[in-house]
Amino acid sequence: MIPRDRSILSILICFWEDVDEGSTVTDFLPAERARGITIQSAAITFHWPPGDVRKTETLEGRELPRSAVPHIINLIDTPGHADFTFEVLRSLRILDGAICILDGVAGVEAQTEHVWSQANTYQIPRIIFVNKLDRDGAAFAKTVREIGTRLHGWPAVCQFPWFKNGTGKLQGVADVLRLRAMLWQEGSDGRSVKCIAMSELNKVDANLASGLRRARVALIELLSEHDDQMVEHFLEQDEDHLKIDSEQIIESLRRCVLERPQSIIPVFAGASFRNIGVQPLLDAVVDLLPSPLESPDPETTIASTKVGLNAIINGQVALPEHSPVLPGDSKKNAVTKRAPMSIKNMEACALAFKVVHDARRGVLVYVRVYSGALTRNSLLFNTNLNVSERAQRLLRIYASDAVDIDTIQTGQIGVIPGLKHARTGDTLVSYTGANPKSGLPAPLNTLQLRPIDVPPPVFFTSVEPNSLGEAKNIAESLALLLREDPSLNVSLDPESGQTHLAGMGELHLEIARDRLINDLKAKATIGAIEIGYREKILGQSSPCSGSFIKDVAGKPSQASCIVAVSSPGVPFEPPESKHSATVHKIPLPDSNDLIINRLAISDEEEPISPNQLLSPTGLSLSMVLSALENGVSTALARGPKFNYPVHSTQISLTLNAAYDLGETTTPTALSGAARVAVRNALEEASKTHDSQLMEPVMLVTISLDEASLGSVVHDLNSARGGQVLSLDAGHDTSSSISGSSKKFMAHHETPTINPRQIYAPLDPFESSTTSEIVGSGAGGRRQVTAKVPLKEMVGYLKHLRSLTGGRGTFVMKVDSFEAMSAQRQRAVLNEMRGENVY
Repeated sequence: MIPRDRSILSILICFWEDVDEGSTVTDFLPAERARGITIQSAAITFHWPPGDVRKTETLEGRELPRSAVPHIINLIDTPGHADFTFEVLRSLRILDGAICILDGVAGVEAQTEHVWSQANTYQIPRIIFVNKLDRDGAAFAKTVREIGTRLHGWPAVCQFPWFKNGTGKLQGVADVLRLRAMLWQEGSDGRSVKCIAMSELNKVDANLASGLRRARVALIELLSEHDDQMVEHFLEQDEDHLKIDSEQIIESLRRCVLERPQSIIPVFAGASFRNIGVQPLLDAVVDLLPSPLESPDPETTIASTKVGLNAIINGQVALPEHSPVLPGDSKKNAVTKRAPMSIKNMEACALAFKVVHDARRGVLVYVRVYSGALTRNSLLFNTNLNVSERAQRLLRIYASDAVDIDTIQTGQIGVIPGLKHARTGDTLVSYTGANPKSGLPAPLNTLQLRPIDVPPPVFFTSVEPNSLGEAKNIAESLALLLREDPSLNVSLDPESGQTHLAGMGELHLEIARDRLINDLKAKATIGAIEIGYREKILGQSSPCSGSFIKDVAGKPSQASCIVAVSSPGVPFEPPESKHSATVHKIPLPDSNDLIINRLAISDEEEPISPNQLLSPTGLSLSMVLSALENGVSTALARGPKFNYPVHSTQISLTLNAAYDLGETTTPTALSGAARVAVRNALEEASKTHDSQLMEPVMLVTISLDEASLGSVVHDLNSARGGQVLSLDAGHDTSSSISGSSKKFMAHHETPTINPRQIYAPLDPFESSTTSEIVGSGAGGRRQVTAKVPLKEMVGYLKHLRSLTGGRGTFVMKVDSFEAMSAQRQRAVLNEMRGENVY
């Protein structure tokens, strides 16, 4: 029997550890312990409840609750800082469920909303744990109402805090699911919990018992609106909310959590510093979140076709065939003969979602297995890089510690040490009987799990070796740093010869610098942080030709093409031709568009598929288009006037098969010809038209107190050239939402939650009138959303703290690149030249 493993995203990591003193198991890097924050995601595997998983079958035969049966849980701790968003993204990609940890004092913060929307993209089932309820100023009810209004879901209160004498210290939680109170002894380590049934609770704390009954009624009413089976249970118990069995409520809540999109959000309470509420939270993980067997079919791409992995394995889809059809054999027969044999021999399919360099163990590749089982010494084929490597060891990671294992089963997370090529997002396939040199048979050699999206970097700094002898060591260290963190980017400025390291933010680059100098022992000088601008061509060039005639690997290779550049939307007339043209439109990064006009050799040419050979080259159409795209992208990486990447430009490329292609044409020649032609066109356009700098504009969300609102808004509008979009929540940020998020939101409209319809038990010292005011959006904390140029946000945190007395925080992400005014462009260019601007 396969254990019902779960991969859980959480910030609550360890049990019986003092998080505030930096002893958290998963925060083991020196920088994490020094700063008291999580910098990189870390994994830990444990059993809950503690016990022998192998006895699962015997225990399940007694029909015990899920939380009474030992399960294997793979838990991943992720950072909360906005600069390390990619760590959250790559963890979200491989999860079955998630726990969102909220600060009971701060409530739902801006970064919480950002990560929540990312989880919506992957449709991950989630539960919420309201933490730090033992601190002064904690407000559970306010946080519950913010869950509804800011996270756009109906909060289902499953627990609420139990304060001593109603207003004193936090001493436990009230369990709405099982109608009981859970008491933790003050000063203990939290291991022992006293459960008090409802009958006894009436004598111990009558007010808590009354609140528990009201919470149970509200929970049943909420579930009845979304689950028909709960209505049946309610009617069977003569409409008595308290008589419904707790297991029936848990099953109903589980069905609602597993719905996609998820509309009901279970909410739990506690204080991890004192270990209050940890055990029932883990019970909820087992009871409510899905196992790998209940998760959606993993999305894959095989031969440019999107399909589910399990659908491929089960033979529910017809696989396309890459290899040529043998004489006397139809294409249909080729598919039915070869594809089932390929699938039958596939032992495992896994995704590498993280690469870490460990000082003792070397390079560690974290993998999530989606089908089959990875075994020790198995040969792994990397379908992204088309290389093979052997997994000589398999490890199960416990933060900084590791244990050798023989297999990694479906749904589990493990580590493969010693792989030399695997990167974040690569698909690894174990296949029986494959030749290590020839690789996987078609079409499995193109099988790729859904990749991990990498956000674009916006800050960059220079990295200079202290001596020429250190240059090679610096290059190797940077390459290792990029394998660990693909959200970093390394580029070489050909004019100055400087190496640029780009990242997501100031703290991100600061941590990368520390890793480079202190951990990897690189002897280099790090320059000041700079902004990554873009360059826009304001005019249109005339058609410019580009050719490539060189020997490649000792063989002659040649190709040519014609290119014109212009602003997006400008029509381009290709050179006159006797024959028809086929247009291919390819979107490029930085809002650039590539339009390829492919002129046919003759009017009799029939439409060809991407995998069909393009005469007379012997290359497939997809290979030709890919080579041209690579060449164009390389040329656009450096603008003609300011040397910044080109933005918002339309590239019209004409490829005449009769003149530009030949039998000696190779992908390298096509890429080189496209690169030369684009650079010629850019240079020609820059001589006759002006170029314009474009700067990254950030979507900034600032959380601050009411008293500081005026000074912060004035500073944004006047001193920083920003544009305030809204005060508090509720503005439309669709312009900054990723494409996949927009697609999800298009199919699933975000519900509008009325805070007056949300049930939340009253906080201490809170009246019913106060709760209505808080629920309507007023209160001591305000939220400002604005669009501000990135240049003005460098060092903004210190300035914000001075304006707000240390109480203000902010998060930001790239919204768009916008054209700079002439005055602002002159100021930026003068600053780059080292001139003062008055």
